[in-house]
Amino acid sequence: MSTHLTHLSAPEGIAPSPQYSHVVWGTGRFVAISGQCSLDASGAVVGEGDPGMQARQIFWNLRRCLAAAGAGFGDVVKLTYFVTDVAHLPAVREARDEAFGSAPLPASSAVQVSALVRPELLLEIEAYALVPEAS
Repeated sequence: MSTHLTHLSAPEGIAPSPQYSHVVWGTGRFVAISGQCSLDASGAVVGEGDPGMQARQIFWNLRRCLAAAGAGFGDVVKLTYFVTDVAHLPAVREARDEAFGSAPLPASSAVQVSALVRPELLLEIEAYALVPEAS
């Protein structure tokens, strides 16, 4: 768990959610990760037609992008999910929970879209993180 971040799951007057933090703040270096799709290193779609497999590939890609910035899932303050069907969200949450492990869940938003950049893609996820400054 990153001590440079504070997670607030239930601000006064807001119903708590076990699925995300309502508010996350902290100090450090800001990192923005572009929306990731379920593409492997060669650009091929992983898990065509399978939202769970696509979500796992996306979180694997996010892990690699975060690592390139010296970050990990414990540094993520916000995730935005773009899904072609909100029915895919349980599979996304399952993959997210596997990826995050015991790290606090970040703030998040989910948006249903009519299409993504390629017709076989079911979801895209972008992330924002705060990485502690080196001492």
